[in-house]
Amino acid sequence: MAFFWTKQAFSAEIIAVSSRKIQPIVAFLGRRRDFLAKNNIEMEKYKCIIIDDDRYAIDSLAAYINAMPNLELVKSYESPVKALVDFQDIPPVDLILLDIHMPQMTGIQLSKSIRSKTQKLIFTTSYTQYGYEAFEVEADGYLLKPFTLQKFMATVTKTLADLKFLPPAGPEMEEYFFVKNKHEQHRLVKVWHRDIVAVESQQNYVLLHTVQKKVLTYMSLREIARTLTKYPDFVQFQRSFIIAKSHIESITGNSVRMDNGLEFTVGDVYRNSFQQFIQNKLLKTCQNPS
Repeated sequence: MAFFWTKQAFSAEIIAVSSRKIQPIVAFLGRRRDFLAKNNIEMEKYKCIIIDDDRYAIDSLAAYINAMPNLELVKSYESPVKALVDFQDIPPVDLILLDIHMPQMTGIQLSKSIRSKTQKLIFTTSYTQYGYEAFEVEADGYLLKPFTLQKFMATVTKTLADLKFLPPAGPEMEEYFFVKNKHEQHRLVKVWHRDIVAVESQQNYVLLHTVQKKVLTYMSLREIARTLTKYPDFVQFQRSFIIAKSHIESITGNSVRMDNGLEFTVGDVYRNSFQQFIQNKLLKTCQNPS
């Protein structure tokens, strides 16, 4: 019979030893791994992604992740641009470990586009001057290189302590949620995922453009993005909009028109992922036009 040991339970035990020297922590991890294997206990794991242009830094972080039985490295990127493109289609993860100084795009810039794709974000950098920028993008931690396994474990464990479970990947569009609609005296209204054309940021509110009507509710775009971007159909190609790809009517250059008449221009930081989306969906022919 297989038992199930939650990742929260593991975190609680790690907290108890994280303030000690590294040798007791490593010994604890070894005993815990042996105990799990001996008793046929399965453990849920937090899914992690590393983005760093330094291969040595990635390998070091991967080793640290491997040392913690409740963590699982699902992907690593040396290119922030490649990461940005891939994040349009991959399911959300629990933790992203993100470098700041990288070519083509800084970690701060990248985080603004992928923040909704992870529950927790920790910057790993050799520079101390980006604390304010990290706060602005709602980072959960700031690890200053070089850092020890002990420091890594303590920071990650503290960051993940209040984490909620992610739903399984690939949820269906036959789902809905309720929000208060300001246009209807704050009455709770049902919104089906399949009916959402776009979500538009309007200061402290978001305007949900659906196929039937518009719903104005008190919420930030970042907050609703954490729900919608778990679904493959929803994507962000502009700072003020989240759109449903299935509701795109036409594209002219960098201008997108939705099937309800809404139009917007793709933001500069999203151009690469937008072009990749077009390439993936463009039906091509090998014949020359006559």
